Amino acid sequence: MSSYQDLLAQREQLDKQIKEAIAREKSDGIAKAKLIIEQYGLSASDLFSRKAGVKNAGGKVAAKYRNPSTGETWTGRGKAPKWIDGKDRSSYLI
Repeated sequence: MSSYQDLLAQREQLDKQIKEAIAREKSDGIAKAKLIIEQYGLSASDLFSRKAGVKNAGGKVAAKYRNPSTGETWTGRGKAPKWIDGKDRSSYLI
């Protein structure tokens, strides 16, 4: 059975081996990636396209209601403006 001090020494040795393995594998991965990038002439925009699976957060929403007397519009989100608040909204639909 190992003593506490022996186990701590083993852990330090394993931590060192883990760090070395991570650095080695990271270096290998970078080298492979660079080779593929050069081989196919890829650019950063090819690799990190924002189009795939990313929604436009905070984008504008089309107006859903219009005040016929002033032309003001409202999307139907957030607090209702005074001109439609408490009224039947079907008559204001665009």
